[in-house]
Amino acid sequence: MTQEFEVYVQNKPGDIAWIAEVLSRNSVNIRGISTDLGSSRPMVRVVTDDEASARSALRAAKLEFAEREIEVVPLSDRPGELAKVTKHLSKAGINIESMYILGNTGSSVEEIALTVSEPERAKEVLSKFRS
Repeated sequence: MTQEFEVYVQNKPGDIAWIAEVLSRNSVNIRGISTDLGSSRPMVRVVTDDEASARSALRAAKLEFAEREIEVVPLSDRPGELAKVTKHLSKAGINIESMYILGNTGSSVEEIALTVSEPERAKEVLSKFRS
């Protein structure tokens, strides 16, 4: 299980820099990051390479955050792959709440991170995309 940290911010200059610095000081690598600053509760979503250290660093910096389970799915880097995954989730009635690319794991495979409305059902649907 991989966790996403939803770090709540005030949506002012330096918020993202502070989060990155807090994690960097604790030797935590950021694998993926996205922002949702236009919502009623602005946040920066972060996926790291070391969840325990990230959690500890965020707490020590007195940053308010929540954790959510994410699904990490490997995709071939070619047209139509994202459409296949999202269509399977849609047909199962599972809503995608956030999604972003984590990065490249090889010459032709990307990883995407998804938070979804029904994590347990999504695991089953997405299992066919994992090797």
